[in-house]
Amino acid sequence: MRVAFVSFRTSHHEATAGTRRFERIARLLVRRGHDVTLFCDQWWGGDTVDSFTEDGLEYRRVSVGGRPSFRLGLPFALARHRPDIVHARPSPPQLRSARWGARLARAPLVADWFGDEETSEAFGGRSARRPDRLVVPSQLVWTRARERGADSDQLAVVPESIAFDRVAAVEPDPDIDLVYAHPLNEHATLDQFLLALAELRRRGWEAAVIGDGPRREAYEEMAAELQIADRVSFLGSCDRARRLAVYRGAHAFVQTAARELFATELLWALAAGCVGIVEYQAESSAHELVENYPRSFRVTDPQELADAITDAGNMERLTREESWQSYDHEAVIDRYLGIYQRLL
Repeated sequence: MRVAFVSFRTSHHEATAGTRRFERIARLLVRRGHDVTLFCDQWWGGDTVDSFTEDGLEYRRVSVGGRPSFRLGLPFALARHRPDIVHARPSPPQLRSARWGARLARAPLVADWFGDEETSEAFGGRSARRPDRLVVPSQLVWTRARERGADSDQLAVVPESIAFDRVAAVEPDPDIDLVYAHPLNEHATLDQFLLALAELRRRGWEAAVIGDGPRREAYEEMAAELQIADRVSFLGSCDRARRLAVYRGAHAFVQTAARELFATELLWALAAGCVGIVEYQAESSAHELVENYPRSFRVTDPQELADAITDAGNMERLTREESWQSYDHEAVIDRYLGIYQRLL
């Protein structure tokens, strides 16, 4: 299948969750043997170099730092390429141009809206209905897309994916019982976890916080004030292997972040055998992952969180949970291919 991906900005311009997801999908399709080209603004050097291939994915220049030229050139670039499917991100200036390019190429248009794109209020009404299918990562983003005017029969929820085989490739870290992972920014809400731990200071536990950010020092000071600093390790921004070692060794993963379009770290931890403890937040989709999962708790305040941590201690300790294999990269890319095939 010949697939044209469209994104004015790539992960080389801005490494967001949305750009990383978009390019991961493209690379997974390449691995399956499909012909995939990503049309974008140039990010590589060389005025005479029209395209650049990285990890098997070809990035093809439409413009060089100019949104107007990208918007004008994209339809003609897609028409010349003649893809079977056009798959675009809905951030400006590309969705309307991608629609025209798809029409010229006589191809269906799929848009992938992670929810963190620079869409402003321009993405709504008619523009939200331009794609033949609008893919979102969670019910939370599905609801936002409906609020912006997308039709329910146009929408498809396809979750984030993980490399499930990597879970068993690392040895568990036996020193951690409870783990939290999120950038320590304004959305972290780590204080809820720390307050719950303070309630349980007379019990035996060791906790780890994975992530770094502007609020790290404040949270470290809070742990000290609560007299639990000697039992809470702030590990910083760990790589995937280190995170998985901690997740495999821990008994429970605690999710309290105020904003999660898709709770990817929670997914990794659940696959690594952690009991999931999720504090409900209006701007977070994390509770969706554990809604029907028996090894989980959903809570609303620090006291309930402390009770859930206690109850989680009665559950079997695992280092891998096979039921989360349905979120493996290969399983999720099959869902994208199913969307393409139904449109064709």
